[in-house]
Amino acid sequence: MPLARPSVLISHGSALRMAASAFAIGVCTWATPAAAEPNDGQPPSTTWSLGLGAVSRQTPYTGFDRENKALPLLHFENKYVRIFGPEIGLKLPSLDVGRNQQLDFSLVAKYDGSGYEDDDASILDGMSKRRGGFWAGAKVEWNTGLADVSAEWLGDASGHSKGQRFSLGVERTWRFGERVMLTPRLGATWNDKKYVDYYFGVRDSEARAGRAAYEGKSGVNAEAGVRGVYLFDQRHSMLLDLEVSSLAKGIKDSPLVDRSTENRVFLGYLYRFR
Repeated sequence: MPLARPSVLISHGSALRMAASAFAIGVCTWATPAAAEPNDGQPPSTTWSLGLGAVSRQTPYTGFDRENKALPLLHFENKYVRIFGPEIGLKLPSLDVGRNQQLDFSLVAKYDGSGYEDDDASILDGMSKRRGGFWAGAKVEWNTGLADVSAEWLGDASGHSKGQRFSLGVERTWRFGERVMLTPRLGATWNDKKYVDYYFGVRDSEARAGRAAYEGKSGVNAEAGVRGVYLFDQRHSMLLDLEVSSLAKGIKDSPLVDRSTENRVFLGYLYRFR
């Protein structure tokens, strides 16, 4: 029986913000191994799974300790919607573009837990709170047969940063026997000036000795990662995801930042009900 391709869910301070950020920026990954098919040989029209994971993340802000949190995992999917944690996708009609190839379109909404409070690190003393929020946009995915390519545009629907983001990604899955899947990936995310300025800028009223005023600039973060899935059986699976991001110059130049990269590690367990 073939195994389903793993799905990507698919980026401070409180546990709630950490968990939401982990789902939103692609830290949390799980596989949905094929359940027993019904008598007509067709796959089930609805699947859902629950699990538990742990994520460790190093952010680029000066003085931020590495964040380590446990978080629940939730997956639900049918022919109309897909839910991954705080992300919801509304599926649109697909477009056939060649033999065994198609473009899959969806409208997406997700919660991004980016942001901070002034007591999260000493470099942020006296800074106004930066809030996370809901983002909405559209996504297209193309399975070429050699690799899976995706593009996603999102805008800040909550209006905190009033920013926009555009992401491109490519990945390929290799299977080793019946139980192991390994998926390396590469990606790039363009963040506009409003996004960078909101989360990494320093307003004139926030400037002080050792923290000059700074106006953020748009730029592209480059990302590389790999995820592995071990399938114990049709119900139980273990997941490991590693990712490192090289930050855009507009972020690295911020007086709030002392790193040129950020990295994330995720380990989880998932049980598929159907």
